[in-house]
Amino acid sequence: MSHVNPYRTGLDRNPANYVALSPLSFLARAAEVYPQRTAVIHGERRLTWAQTYQRCRRLASALARHGVGVGDTVAVLAPNVPAMFEAHYGVPMTGAILNTLNTRLDAKAIAFMLAHGEARVLIADREYSSTIARALRQIERKPLVIDIDDVLGAGGEPLGEVEYENFIAGGDPDFDWRLPGDEWDAIALSYTSGTTGNPKGVVTHHRGAYLNAISNIVTWAMPHFPVYLWTLPMFHCNGWCFPWTLAALAGTSVCLRRVEAAAIFDLIRRHKVTHFCGAPVVHNMLINAPAGLRAGIDHKVSAMVAGAAPPQAVIEGMERMGVDLTHVYGLTEVYGPASVCAKHPEWDALPPDQRAELNGRQGVRYVLQEAMDVLDPKTLKPVARDGKSMG
Repeated sequence: MSHVNPYRTGLDRNPANYVALSPLSFLARAAEVYPQRTAVIHGERRLTWAQTYQRCRRLASALARHGVGVGDTVAVLAPNVPAMFEAHYGVPMTGAILNTLNTRLDAKAIAFMLAHGEARVLIADREYSSTIARALRQIERKPLVIDIDDVLGAGGEPLGEVEYENFIAGGDPDFDWRLPGDEWDAIALSYTSGTTGNPKGVVTHHRGAYLNAISNIVTWAMPHFPVYLWTLPMFHCNGWCFPWTLAALAGTSVCLRRVEAAAIFDLIRRHKVTHFCGAPVVHNMLINAPAGLRAGIDHKVSAMVAGAAPPQAVIEGMERMGVDLTHVYGLTEVYGPASVCAKHPEWDALPPDQRAELNGRQGVRYVLQEAMDVLDPKTLKPVARDGKSMG
């Protein structure tokens, strides 16, 4: 019997002496323990955890047959559809690196990312075929293109050599994947946007994805079997690691192609959605939606808002809707959320305006963040912890 300590991690890099921390293990466990629970909902389609595991293994197998392996890059340009969720597992199961592309960027930026990231494969939703065609014309080394022909999509000219469903159908549902030989191996490549010059690439690893996925659970006090609505793009910091978080909890992913108020409220009612995430603009859209759209939601809903501090009106507005809002902040380099507003139960007794002011703050490190500090940009020394000093 082996006496390997399964919790031993970075102290000894010999793969024989430790078990790597990787979120891939969450999927295998969900399929084993909760095989018939619903993993993914997309329109009228339902996929169980057992089916999702098989589909991810098929994807990994099909990619491997096309020569994709350790250190290769597989890019995905798609909205929040099942194929995007499956790529978060199927791609790293081969040892390759997942590069989710921002669907809002132009062809020049997409071309740069495909070339700079050296993508061997591009899995792309046909809705973006016009942008993809222009991007491919700008690069010398063309990747294998796989089309996602989503039944809920807007169509678009097929560009790929094969369609996604046909591609994974040729894969082995029992593909013998392995955890990474080193938990510090790359799991994902993300590119920042809105920066000067070319987008900046950020490489994240299996260990970090595992820890932040678990940190989402602990920090947000998420229960088993949450029903999560994908208002947050999965291309954004890998959906803040929530594709992996949901497998750890055997939760349900409710897919959403477009962030529209009517669709969001309808899905929350229909599927009893318990959690969703988004930028302040998403929450503001929901607050200002017609009252009729918001009617009929009589269960608790928890939401995360990230980025700049949301206006007090947004916090108060979500509270009036019965949504428990948690404010977080993060960066691509730290897998998404890294700091949070650690709310105190006694705040519930305060007047709404004071409660909103307190809930608008964030600056407490995530549970599994080892350290965080705010530094003076000139001296690089910690600023005073007085709630006023900027850094």
